Amino acid sequence: MCHVLIIEDEPYIAMQIEDVLRAGGARSVTIATTETDAIAAAQARRPDFITSDVRLSDGTGPSAIKAIRAMFAVVPVTFVTAWPQACGDVGRAEVLQKPVTAAALLASFRRALPGC
Repeated sequence: MCHVLIIEDEPYIAMQIEDVLRAGGARSVTIATTETDAIAAAQARRPDFITSDVRLSDGTGPSAIKAIRAMFAVVPVTFVTAWPQACGDVGRAEVLQKPVTAAALLASFRRALPGC
């Protein structure tokens, strides 16, 4: 299974994250570039894991995460951001500061979903 939602408005970064997570076992990936699109994507297909930037071109990652967690109580989240202090209070989440290495991202994914 292992469906991943990537919330990232920079296409190159989103593609890099997708490549790392697919190599690590993600079976399917949806990329959302705005807060609204992220919430809609989660409604359409429940994610097993989410990576999210904080600042988006429209909305914020933390606001999207709060809305998604209101729908699904437990969804592992890793923020991949240049603004770790802006993650706010979203509950349990790992934070990786950009630029992030593939190894750090993969390790976070495997900690969140060891069976994937």
